[in-house]
Amino acid sequence: MPFIKVYIHFVWSTKNRYPYLYTSELRKAMWQHIRENAKKKDIFIDFINGYQEHCHCLVSLGDNQTLRQIMQLIKGESSYWINKEHLLKEKFEWQDEYFAVSVSESQLNKVRDYIKNQENHHALQIWEEEYNELIEKFGFQKFKDNE
Repeated sequence: MPFIKVYIHFVWSTKNRYPYLYTSELRKAMWQHIRENAKKKDIFIDFINGYQEHCHCLVSLGDNQTLRQIMQLIKGESSYWINKEHLLKEKFEWQDEYFAVSVSESQLNKVRDYIKNQENHHALQIWEEEYNELIEKFGFQKFKDNE
């Protein structure tokens, strides 16, 4: 059995950055559902939170998991669930793109705190500013306009 400790900080938004998750209760339900569903699929979510139009998720990768598989399982199933439960009047969708960056052991608590404090963070900074900050901080390049 391999011994693996690889943490990835995922960030993704709703389709067109629409604030579907506009209430705290709706967000809590979504994060709880993602956590429960991930556990069934052997995806270890260390921490999850977000705001009206995006989600942050700290995941510890398993030995047979890829970033793409994890995102497909989490995003696809959670959008299916929220639509099936009719929790919104309109159809819910996640955007295709996502951020994924590795997190060193020494930075885990810092990342957990950052994810935990999304409500306060977004009282001061809108998602678009955070998005652009992630692009710049991690040296990503924009190849097309964000749909």
